[in-house]
Amino acid sequence: MTDDTTFSPSDHALSPCPNLDITIEEGSQNSDQLLEHDGDLENDHETEQLFEINGDDHEGNDLENECEQLFEIEGNDLETDRDDTTIVDFQNGVSERKDYPPPVVGMEFESYDDAYNYYNCYARELGFAIRVKSSWTKRNSKEKRGAVLCCNCEGFKMIKEANSRRKETRTGCLAMIRLRLVESNRWRVDEVKHEHNHSFDPERAQNSKSHKKMVIGDKRKLEPTVDVEVRTIKLYRAPVVDAMGYGSSNSNEGEANNHFDRSRRLKLKNGDAQVIYDYFCRVQLTDPNFFYVMDLNDEGHLRNLFWIDSRSRAAYGYFGDVVALDTTCLSNNYDIPVLAFVGVNHHGQSVLLGCGLLADETLETYIWLFRAWLTCMSGRPPQTILTNQCRAMQTAIAEVFPRAHHRFWLPLVMQSMLDSLSEYQEYDAFQTVLRRTVYDSIKVEEFEMAWEDMIQRFGAREHEWLRILYEERERWVPVYSKDTSFAGMSNSEMVGTVSAFFDGYMHQQTSLKEFFHMYEIVLQKKHQKEALDDLESRDSSDILKTSCYYELQLSKLYTKEIFQKFQDEVVMMSSCFNITQAHTNGPVVTYMVKERDGEEILRDVRNFEVMYDKATAEVRCICSCFNFKGYLCRHALCVLTYNGLEEIPFQYILSRWRKDFKRLYVPDLGSNNVDITNPVQWFDHLYRRAMQVVEEGMISQDHYMVAWQAFKESLNKVRLVAEKHM
Repeated sequence: MTDDTTFSPSDHALSPCPNLDITIEEGSQNSDQLLEHDGDLENDHETEQLFEINGDDHEGNDLENECEQLFEIEGNDLETDRDDTTIVDFQNGVSERKDYPPPVVGMEFESYDDAYNYYNCYARELGFAIRVKSSWTKRNSKEKRGAVLCCNCEGFKMIKEANSRRKETRTGCLAMIRLRLVESNRWRVDEVKHEHNHSFDPERAQNSKSHKKMVIGDKRKLEPTVDVEVRTIKLYRAPVVDAMGYGSSNSNEGEANNHFDRSRRLKLKNGDAQVIYDYFCRVQLTDPNFFYVMDLNDEGHLRNLFWIDSRSRAAYGYFGDVVALDTTCLSNNYDIPVLAFVGVNHHGQSVLLGCGLLADETLETYIWLFRAWLTCMSGRPPQTILTNQCRAMQTAIAEVFPRAHHRFWLPLVMQSMLDSLSEYQEYDAFQTVLRRTVYDSIKVEEFEMAWEDMIQRFGAREHEWLRILYEERERWVPVYSKDTSFAGMSNSEMVGTVSAFFDGYMHQQTSLKEFFHMYEIVLQKKHQKEALDDLESRDSSDILKTSCYYELQLSKLYTKEIFQKFQDEVVMMSSCFNITQAHTNGPVVTYMVKERDGEEILRDVRNFEVMYDKATAEVRCICSCFNFKGYLCRHALCVLTYNGLEEIPFQYILSRWRKDFKRLYVPDLGSNNVDITNPVQWFDHLYRRAMQVVEEGMISQDHYMVAWQAFKESLNKVRLVAEKHM
């Protein structure tokens, strides 16, 4: 399954045995043998339904492929001759647990086999079996066009079978998925029913015909090249490193005939494939939740690569509300085509949320990357995504993150406009007017009028780039995005923090080897900086500048960096000199707050409309500072004071900024509901809990001693249980 919603075994171990090799017996790949029946086929879904052929009696057909080769656990030998997407999730010398998300409408797969394999493994994990209920082909053709996969408890016995001695297992269950071949030659899920009317029976499901080939292979000793055995999980029958391209001895073979394909694969230099492989193998030894995905073309060459470490995966849970895509290396044609997913932590610092190496900037590439990233994040999209003005990226985001607010990152847009106007005679004057037009407009009408005046004044009506950006103004002008959360990333001062995550460490000729070395250094410095700022925020007391209790309240809660920004708003409350009640609608009162722009009495006075709900203590200013920056503005604070609120309401104190909120950088790999009959879930649950103790134990020497003592006591208790059973 490539270039679409991709699934990987989750980061859990299948067995603690380091020498256990798990293989899946290969089934037939001959589509002609699949359940097929001739019938008419039209493009529309309703017509396809007319030609569904009941296939209930075929549940024993050997051609219902059961997860054959779905994953394979190997040692360091990664050679294979298959050519699809590889999803790799390293475990530290142990096998991997399968963890398949529930099917949803819109999922797409490269082939029918991939779709069947996914649903079969999902069913096996839950504890039920599946079969092909029906399938259909195109008229006068054996080409499969659609199928319905159902729970094997679907339907009831036929009359002629009712008196058989065979135990009744069918309950009329309605759980199913409907698959259809779409225009892109992919198989799409276009109907899903999750509800089962029976209890799950994992033991019986294990023995069902759809799962019978999923057997544990013989144990064999692998030849590790490092002290701890390295294992790789390969999803959907794909090659890994040896197929990655130019570093191989025969990479130039057929070069004349592969000119077009070469442009659709990652431009790796000699030895780069080994650099990637060595780095990932080394990282997984110390980071058992390290994750990466490879996208391979039809010839098995690497097109795109995505990876993320466990700390970044966990950080997304705290700071994944707003994500920016750093495309500095792509935009400036670096030798290393890196794209970084970047967020902002509780100190306002950039935090890495994943990285990719891309062959190109096409729609197909971005869709693959975003789906790989979203899968890694358990299907939880960010609230807001900030990017440059790339059309392909814009379309891909609309498809993969349809509910997210996609905005162009304002500092980049402003810079692009100024760069395009650098030849203007009145450049300095234009820059001043542009900034005032964009940043100071608080109503749509204000912006529209100011923009028109600016264009007319500087004679820029024929400027193509300004015209294009104006047409897309709703994606970057603040006045159009007041309902969008930015976590401070809309501010111009954030441009150096987020837009170039690796700024100062990379140049256009940086090699891949240098990049991975630098990558670790950057992350280490970022982590150290966060730890030091945590210590400073926790142990130091901020100097208060006013007698306002709001300032004292947040000085105890927010990190130093964020508090100082909020403190500026408290200080600026003094510039708001008049509050009047404009109108009332039940408990909601609209106030008009007058603010003097500057210290001089005769300076410009601006009016800010602030709505306050007395019933819920909700407050909203027309400047939308809370959505843009993550804390209340001076206008809203004045209205709260006017209404006698002694403290800032809890809904306006965000946990993402708090210094007293303990953040454990351990990924949430699943629910706490553990099946006590499933050893896989034992490992998963124990591992996560142990990692939480490790994180807490790193806080101080006292924490370490308590954690170490607890581990020793726990181990002794576990050994006592083992001795009782001897």
